[in-house]
Formats: sequence, structure tokens, C-alpha cells
Amino acid sequence: MSDLTKQPAGEEQATTETPAADTPQPAAVDPRLLVREQGFAGYLSDFKRRVRGGELGSLPVVIGLIVIAVVFQFKNSSFLSADSLANIGVYTSGLGIMAVGIVFVLLLGEIDLSVGSVAGVGAAVWAVLSVTKGVNDWLAVLIAIVAGLAIGALHGFFFAKIGVPAFVVTLAGFLGWSGLQIWMMGNEGSINTPAGSLVENLTGYYFEDKGAGYGLALIAVLAYGGSLLLESRRRKAAELPSRPLSEILLRTGVVAVIAFVVAYVLNEPAGARGLPLALVLFLAVLVVANFVVRRTTYGRQIFAVGGNAEAARRAGINVNKIRISVFAISGMLAAFGGLFIASLSGGATKNLGSGNTLMNVIAAAVIGGTSLFGGRGKIWSALLGMLVIQSIQQGLNLLGMASEIQYMITGAVLLAAVVIDSVSRRTQKTAGRT
Repeated sequence: MSDLTKQPAGEEQATTETPAADTPQPAAVDPRLLVREQGFAGYLSDFKRRVRGGELGSLPVVIGLIVIAVVFQFKNSSFLSADSLANIGVYTSGLGIMAVGIVFVLLLGEIDLSVGSVAGVGAAVWAVLSVTKGVNDWLAVLIAIVAGLAIGALHGFFFAKIGVPAFVVTLAGFLGWSGLQIWMMGNEGSINTPAGSLVENLTGYYFEDKGAGYGLALIAVLAYGGSLLLESRRRKAAELPSRPLSEILLRTGVVAVIAFVVAYVLNEPAGARGLPLALVLFLAVLVVANFVVRRTTYGRQIFAVGGNAEAARRAGINVNKIRISVFAISGMLAAFGGLFIASLSGGATKNLGSGNTLMNVIAAAVIGGTSLFGGRGKIWSALLGMLVIQSIQQGLNLLGMASEIQYMITGAVLLAAVVIDSVSRRTQKTAGRT
């Protein structure tokens, strides 16, 4: 055989070891997903990695809530009483529902400055129809919520289709809808909430039967544990890393402790009024919104548009539709929250939704952990943020502090939340995770 027909041994070996083009290759698995199979040691190492990389999540606000509870309970032993916790839950609900809408908008990287005036319009629509015109109470509430949805969709249209910046559109809405609210309320300037009406019961009704509080706690625990088991089963069926049973039991146990302790405090001590209807409605909004954002294609599209609108458009997402619908959700929840404010204040007024309403709603979303830069956040941020704000206000009220002190402290907490968010993003960028 001539030298021209011979192959060097190294080349022959390389040829024989090269896999065929059609040979299936094992799928690459993100190493971070494997921590679930490593047990709690894996989660501990992953937690350290996230903290070093700036992925703090809800950790700062949870620590803040614990510090707030300890400090105010030390200063005034009635801070964690049944009556105090019930007040926190009730006063959190209306603004918290509005904050859920703001979370949707912030996930797009935008802002909605009109939620306060839209809340006022929603309350005014209900009051005029139900009290002045004699329209059925339920129908009046529904029309008020739909009015908020239409207003939000209009804002979204000008932003998405016309190209007007969301800041300008919603600022114009803030002024314009405030004028409409004043005009609708007429010369009297206020319409009182009728006794026993649907709106009055939003914040005035308590489930005195202890079974309601404990039953809701049980339902919440079973639903949470069931969702974890279902998710684990689906991931196993797809041959993906899943949570071990020990972790599912631990998570469910923690939720059970929190849920039943809250139910006990609301039901058992002397002076306890039971489970507030307002808190139940707020939690229902949170659960539904969280499902939409985390478990649906629509929710994933919101994150995609907020992360990079142009990339989302090239991926086939209807960016304009997402933007219009998100602002519609914000307007709808703002009007719904306005009914809670009317319930607490005893009626609809010309200045309902003004003052620090807008700032508290935006602050709740940001303090709870939703990024101002878009594409990152959780619906539960609305609950955590409002708990921080309302706990501070409740504690300072028990200590007899003036309202201006409350504003200063809330402002400082908001600034701290934004600073943490900015530093976190910078740390993630440095670590190559953004």
C-alpha cells in the first residue's frame, strides 16, 4: 500500500471516535435546577449563590417586617393584638388591590400615575348610580369596575398605539379623571355609603363564625401543598429536577403555621372580631393575579415585554396587546380599590384617591420587591409592601406619632427599597446574570 493511501494513526483514531451527526445528544441541564435533588444542602448553597449574585428576592422586606413587628410590639404590647392585626388587614386591602395593578405595570417597566384618580372615579360612578340613581348595588359596583378597566385600556391605547410615553398619558389621566370625579360628585361634594350596602360591607363585614377563619386557613394550606405536589409530579413526568417530598412538607408546614396563627389571633382573643371580608377579597385577588402571571402564557409574555420589548416582538408576541391589557388591569383594580377606600371613609368624595394614595400604592409594589426597571417582580410584592407600610402606620398611630413622621419614615423605606433594587441589579450585572 502506498503512503498516499495510508492515514496517520491519530487521524484514524479521531475519525472512529467522532459520533455520527444523527446520534441523539443528552440535553443540557441547568446546574441550578439540580439543587432540588441535593436536598437542603443544595438549597443552602444556592441561597448563598443568589445573595452573592444580588438576587435578594423578598428577603429584605421579610426581615423588615420582622424588625417592625418586634420594635412596635416592644414599644406597645397591643401592636400584635387581634384588633390591631384586623385593622392592618382591612386598611391594607384596598390599597393592596390597587398595588397589584401597579405590579402588572411595573413588570412592563412602565408607571401608572392615574390610579388614585381612577379609584376616585370608580367610587364616584358607584355612588352616583347606586345611591343617587337607585341602580342595583351589585350592578353599580360592576359598572364602576368596568369603567376603571375602560379608562386603563384608554391609557394603554395612547401608550401602545400612539406612542405617547406612559408617564405623560397617566399624568394627563390623573388630572383629567380628577376633574371628572369632581364634576360627577356635584355641588355637595360627597355621597355617604348607605348602611348595609355592598360597599359598606367590603371593609365593615367580619366573619364572626370561627369556622370561617380556620376553614380559610385549611383551604390555603391544602391548596398550597397540593400545588407543590402537582408541580413536582409534572416535573418528574417531564424528567426534570423536582422538589423532594421533604421540602414540600417543610414549605407546607411553614404556611400552615402562619395561616393558623393568624386565624387564631383573629378569632380567639378577647375583643377579636373574626375574619375580615376585606382581607379575604384581597387574598383572592392576589391568588388569581399570581396564577395569571406565573402559570399562563399571558403572564410569561408580560415578563418578556418588560425584559426586552423588541426581542418579545421578534419572538411573535403582540406587544401592543400586552401593554393595553396590562394598563386595563391596572385601571380595573384601581377602581375596585377605590370602592374599599369609599367603604373605609364612609362614602365617595371629591378628594377620594388624592393625597398620598398614589405614592402609597407605588411604594407598596416597590418596597415589596418589584423592580422599577421592568421584567422582575412578584404579585405577592403588593401584599408584602402594603404590610410594611400599614404596619409602620399602625405602629406609629399606637405610639401617637404625627402623620408627618409617618410620611418621612415611609419615604425613607421607599428610598431604601429602590437603593436595594439598584444595587441588586448592578451586582447581578457584574456577576453576569442580567
